[in-house]
Amino acid sequence: MSADVTLENISVKFDEFTAVKNADITIKGGEFFSFLGPSGCGKTTLLRAISGFQELSEGRVRIGGKDMTGIGPNKRPTALIFQNLALFPLMTVWENIAFSLEVKGVGKAERMKRAEELLELVALPRQGGKMVNELSGGQRQRVAVARALAAEPEVLLLDEPLSALDLKLRQHMRTELREIQQRAGITFIYITHDQGEALTMSDRVAVMREGLIEQVGEGTIVYDNPATAFVASFVGENNAFHGTISKVLSSKVIVSTDAGDLEACLAEGSELSVGDKAIVFARPEAMSFVKGKNLAKNVINTEVVHQEFEGHFWHLILRGAKGMKIKMSQINDGSTQVYDEGTKIQVQIDPKLAIALAFGPLAAE
Repeated sequence: MSADVTLENISVKFDEFTAVKNADITIKGGEFFSFLGPSGCGKTTLLRAISGFQELSEGRVRIGGKDMTGIGPNKRPTALIFQNLALFPLMTVWENIAFSLEVKGVGKAERMKRAEELLELVALPRQGGKMVNELSGGQRQRVAVARALAAEPEVLLLDEPLSALDLKLRQHMRTELREIQQRAGITFIYITHDQGEALTMSDRVAVMREGLIEQVGEGTIVYDNPATAFVASFVGENNAFHGTISKVLSSKVIVSTDAGDLEACLAEGSELSVGDKAIVFARPEAMSFVKGKNLAKNVINTEVVHQEFEGHFWHLILRGAKGMKIKMSQINDGSTQVYDEGTKIQVQIDPKLAIALAFGPLAAE
């Protein structure tokens, strides 16, 4: 069973500091929803507010349409998985999973049966007799999920549960968690600062900055059509060209920058006008070499700083006008040329893959 979670203009204040500002969103029942943002943006505070561990300054939380005001964490239809997992080291795996059932007075045979069912769900069959310290990091992660599901929550809250795992295991567990969520069929609300986790697992993502939700949407929308300069610079890599709008052409604009006049798409709902400060964002994969005669749009003169090899990609780090750092990525198809430092090259930005956004704060490097 799953439930919608509705946040109605939630704010959380600590004295003069506001950790969450007017969060207003509905998370659909059965959805894998992620709050994504840098440390200190308010995402964990928001999760604690949903679970009942954090009192609200303003607004209300509804779960399954029911107002949670005055209802404590132990009475809400939620379960929370912490970063450190908080498994009991002196209990076996099945005892960990069935602990909430023991608290409710469920008999041992029924507890063991339910634990085994959940171990099957999280792809750990016949592991119930082991101690927690006999498991790998990924296995402990799955046990924590099974233990949370044993309480039969309508909403499972996960606070950066993969942060302590190594890169390969994190990547593997992304797939595992998504599959578990789909098999369990309940609402997952996931907190992370890792863009890869959010984009690969989630039905929708909310990007946060300084307590504010900047954009909500499917991962492809947030990546390809960022709504603000912060979202564009935080989600994935982006080259940012600062300038001023010199011409508006229906759904496109021309922005005068230090790299020259750049044509870019306007973000949906954008109200940019001639004379406004703007930033053109172009991802490294949106850039290519100029070939033949210089008839292409958005041509930029650069010189090579260095080249990086990352298996499936070659990355060129370039220097543009006034020392601007530009990154360009190419698929490693076996034909990539290696360039010496200082080599002069012309690159171009595909206007269809560039987006112009109003000037605003960027994510920290």
